[in-house]
This record gives sequence, structure tokens and C-alpha cells, in this order.
Amino acid sequence: MKNVLITGITGQDGIFLTSEIIKKYTNTNIIGISRSKDNNLFYKRLKSLNTNIEKNLKIIQINLEDKNQVLNFIKDSNPEYIFNLSGPSSVYESYKDQSKSEESVKLIFNNLTDSLIETNNLANFFQASSSEMFGISNNMPLHEESHFIPRSPYAKAKLRNHEKVISLRDKYSWPIYSGIMFNHESQFRSKNYLFMKVIDAAKKIKEGKLKELTVGSLDYVRDWSYARDTVQAILLIIQKGVSGSYVIGSGDGHKISDLIEKVFNSFDLNYLEYVKVDNNFLREGDPEIIISNPHKIKKELNWNTETSFEQLIDYCIHSQIN
Repeated sequence: MKNVLITGITGQDGIFLTSEIIKKYTNTNIIGISRSKDNNLFYKRLKSLNTNIEKNLKIIQINLEDKNQVLNFIKDSNPEYIFNLSGPSSVYESYKDQSKSEESVKLIFNNLTDSLIETNNLANFFQASSSEMFGISNNMPLHEESHFIPRSPYAKAKLRNHEKVISLRDKYSWPIYSGIMFNHESQFRSKNYLFMKVIDAAKKIKEGKLKELTVGSLDYVRDWSYARDTVQAILLIIQKGVSGSYVIGSGDGHKISDLIEKVFNSFDLNYLEYVKVDNNFLREGDPEIIISNPHKIKKELNWNTETSFEQLIDYCIHSQIN
């Protein structure tokens, strides 16, 4: 890996990806694209992973929705590996301005791939896709051939890009891949996400700063894995991928009550005394169960999650109390 481009580099996946590349590959030039003007937190988090901040890592700001800016950037930087992690990672955020969110996700992907085609640079390309594309499905666990029923603008845009990855791969014999990522968490997640929201609430309740936690359901099942494991899958896919798309998940499902109970137990709290359920917190059409079937990536690339559900919880709690 010589010239690497990472869009959305300051998100949790971008942090782990940058760390893994720096540790595994020498003399690599990493260019990250971020919307943020202040990247001090990114460097702080990178340092927390015992990663040396190298001179050949730089973060720039360009408007990925501007085709001319993207085209000129691709011409100048000539990337060999591209990880497109950009776009709103929160499904809830995508509902605030649905048309804008959907168009942004599609436009960024188009600008990148069109610019690469125009410059005759069919670089190794990883597109971050989402399990949200499956929507409500009774076909559990979910795999690459499961039926897609996207319900949110975010999911619809992700599916459109996923389908275009497959067509571009076939048309140009392009090493372009779609990673269908299921829920993956880390100590770098914001408190807007359920995993860290539960931990933050338990901590505040223990400290006497909060009286209760309200969630939409205790029975919904999700496939949670550690973001670092997911990033290791991404690296395998872009370098050794055999197929155009891979499901990335643990293959194990856990109820929300499992998460809450384990977190609250870590703070010596009985969650039954503090947790309330309000169905108004649920999104209409949310699937009750989401579990991946990562058989394909296990078979073709010998990948598996290394971090258990319990270890993931411990990592995230430790980050909040230290």
C-alpha cells in the first residue's frame, strides 16, 4: 500500500483503519478527507491505539459533492487504494433531511468512481455498505444474496451504491468491493448510538446524575461486533477479495436487554430498577431481529471476529471510566 485515500477518516472506522495501515505497512502515504476543521480528537484517539503519528498522514478538506474538486484531487493524488467511509453513518440523521442525505451518499460515490474512470485509475476501492439495506426480512441470518428492502433514505442510497459496485466490477473488471457492515461499535462511538448511550446512562445513574434510562425495546436483537475486527475485514477484502460483496458481522445476535444487563451489572446496578421502555423511541418499520451470516468472508478470506460481545462491552466501559 503506497497511496491510500480514506474518506470519512475521523469516524471510528477511519481511526482503526488508519491505525492498522500505519502499523502493518511502511512508507504508506495516507490522505484522509474529513468535514471537520478541528482534527485534534482524531489524532488523540489514534494515539490511544498506540499508533505513531507519521509525517505521511495528512487530513484535508475538499467537498466530495463537487465533481471538479474530486476530479482534480484524484488527478493530483493518484490513489492506489480508496476506502469510501463517507456519508451520514446515522440512520436517524438521514431522516432530518431525507432527500439531501440520500443524494449526498450517491453523489459522493459517483464523483469518486467517475473521476477514477476518467483518469484511467481503477484503484482498489472499498465501498462501505450497510445492513440497513436489508430492512425487514424474515430470512435470518442475512447473507449477500438475501433480499434487500431498504426503508430509510440512507439505506436506499447505500443500496444504489452497492448495486453500482457490482455493475462497475463486471463492466471494467475493477477490483471494487462492497462491504455490507452490520452493527459495529467501539470506544469511539458517540453517545447518540445505543451502545454508548447505555454505558453513559449507567455511569451517570451510578454517579447520581441520572435517574433512569428509556429505550424503545428490550427484545430487539442486533448483531454487534467490534469496529477493529470490522476494519480488519475491510483490509482483507480490498487486498484479497474474490467476490464483489461481503457481509461483515459476527453472526451472533444479542437482545438489547443483554447489552443493558451486562453494562448495568458492570456498575453494580440492577437494570430492572432504572430502565424504562417507550415504544415511541422506535422507528416505524425497524426490524426486530438483525443477524448476519458471514459464511462467505470466513470461507474465502478466512476472517472471523476476534472480540466477543462481552469484551466489546468491557472495552467501551473502560474508555468511559478512565
